[in-house]
Amino acid sequence: MMQFLFTLPFLSVLLGAFVLMLFSHKKSISLKSFNYISIFFLTIALIFEYLTLGAGSSYLFESIFSKLFILDDFATLFDMMFTLGAILTLLINSDYFKSRTYFTGEYFSLLLFSVFGMMMLSHAHELLTAFISLEIASLSVYALVGYHKNKKVSSEAMMKYMVLGSLTGAFFILGTAMIYGAVGSTTLENIALYVDNSKIEDMTLLVVGASFLMITILFKIGAVPFHSWVVDVYHGAPYPITMFMASTFKIAIFAIALRLYIVDFATINSFWRELLQAVTILTLIGGSLLAISQSLVKRMLAGSSIVHSGYLLIGLSSIGLGSDIAAPAVMFYLIAYFLSAVGSFGILSFIASQSKRQMSYDDFKGFASRRPYMALMMTIFMLSLAGFPSTIGFLGKFYIFTSAIESGQILLAGLGILTAFISVYYYFKLIAMMYFFESETGGKKTFPINASTIVIAMMALIVVWGGIGSSLFGYLPGADGFIDLAKQAITSLK
Repeated sequence: MMQFLFTLPFLSVLLGAFVLMLFSHKKSISLKSFNYISIFFLTIALIFEYLTLGAGSSYLFESIFSKLFILDDFATLFDMMFTLGAILTLLINSDYFKSRTYFTGEYFSLLLFSVFGMMMLSHAHELLTAFISLEIASLSVYALVGYHKNKKVSSEAMMKYMVLGSLTGAFFILGTAMIYGAVGSTTLENIALYVDNSKIEDMTLLVVGASFLMITILFKIGAVPFHSWVVDVYHGAPYPITMFMASTFKIAIFAIALRLYIVDFATINSFWRELLQAVTILTLIGGSLLAISQSLVKRMLAGSSIVHSGYLLIGLSSIGLGSDIAAPAVMFYLIAYFLSAVGSFGILSFIASQSKRQMSYDDFKGFASRRPYMALMMTIFMLSLAGFPSTIGFLGKFYIFTSAIESGQILLAGLGILTAFISVYYYFKLIAMMYFFESETGGKKTFPINASTIVIAMMALIVVWGGIGSSLFGYLPGADGFIDLAKQAITSLK
């Protein structure tokens, strides 16, 4: 019975995707109805995920699937972030959907198929299963990026992402073939046993194969020098898709990255350490330069997302170097970045629903006088992304830098702190535009209240609440609760 309970989130999302696909051609069903149907299936999945959290580790129907899918708190926590990210994407962008005529029922079906692929990826305990899961999620996102078929920049973004993504997907399957040639199996359990019982000089084929897997992972998270697609794809994609990619899809890649790095390749992590440190340095510097040079806010946030990948790589490279907080720090930072990215991109999407053009910094001049509450919420999200005290983003960076110092990576910690100070420029530039410049277009003060603004306001409260370190109610976690949840997820891997 417990095994069946574990499958219900999968089944709910998959059933919802097929239902939406079958009825997508029905003209009698409104876009609003498709949105509510999607949220309904995702909410059911989220409820069952919460119920299975803390149920221990096992394999999903081992007699049928062998050890292809593992059930643990680590995967369940990621599943909750995936489904919650999709729900927030749909709720916050309800006004945006109404303002764009090109959205149809297929959009919602593709979104749910992507969530299903990400859920499979978090539970994958075998490399071919992980590859299939990654491709299910990726193919759906490729289509969503180019969903505005009549917009040239959107089609170009889709082609660029699809071509480069397919190439790196080939690296993943090539790496899997090499690992199979070395181990004779693609299950993570057998790979871990082989690594533990072999000397590194006898594992050349496996190390090369694992390096190919790493290339795919680094591409998907937008690490330098595999970042060339990030800004253009984020810019060309519709706002809801950019929000979904930045806040949810990027997190999914760390589900398999952490499982491989912490469990399967733990004893040979030292082989990649210098390479990973070099990529981390390039990512922090390259992402900062990209973010500083942008004039459009959407492209600035895209560039800054590369920097946040660098922070996560700092934590990843600290694992296995004597820091007990490194792995939980990565999990906590994923939660912190997820909340901040959802909120910031959500506000951009809400504003874009009433405009037909991309927003530059100048478009935010006097925004605080026109929409004071929205400006306050955007300020909170910018402060969190910059790592300002009393926000969850500050604690996320604190744990990451602490893990780097504990592991002796002083250079990475120092560079991370420096790039955090640099980020103050492009984040606070937006805050300055909202509060210290007169509006060029004028406009009266408005206080829009609907489902989108209510959800965004709740996200802003959680960002502050998660950074203060206390909770208003005993049964709801504050910052301490978030880090305990991260530790629980990491512990379930062992």
